[in-house]
Amino acid sequence: MLHLLLILSGVTLGMAMPLPDYYSYSTAVGDGSGTEYSTAYDGRVTGIRVWEYNNAYIRGIQLRYDGNWTTPVCTSYGNPLEMTLRGNESFIQVSGKYYYGYIYEIMFVTSRGRSLKVGLSYGNSFNFYPTNDGSQLRFLSGRQNGNGITSIGAHWAVY
Repeated sequence: MLHLLLILSGVTLGMAMPLPDYYSYSTAVGDGSGTEYSTAYDGRVTGIRVWEYNNAYIRGIQLRYDGNWTTPVCTSYGNPLEMTLRGNESFIQVSGKYYYGYIYEIMFVTSRGRSLKVGLSYGNSFNFYPTNDGSQLRFLSGRQNGNGITSIGAHWAVY
């Protein structure tokens, strides 16, 4: 009996409790032509820059992690629209429109209710958000063809 108790206690002590899954992915939208991209970088997302083509599709995106800007995705031609986060603020929603070859509109919403909307409201709608409470935007991924962003997906996690 003592032997059985020791075995059972060893099994109980050796079993790890499952941890909640704090990562989620919002599946990419768009036609997905061109070269893959990812804005993944160390740190917390603290800003966003977006370039558009003549009030039409999205040409380029750049994220800031802590104080460092990533390399722009696709192109940084022209003047970007930019949003910098404040204090404990984070991006908690990414939405917009896509149609055939490009992402036409993109909007980033923060935990404080602020938003940055860029592009032309044209095409099919998408709405990305984390599935876990307390999660925030960690990075974007998708495809680009040198002229603009052709697909986009969002990765979320607790930071």
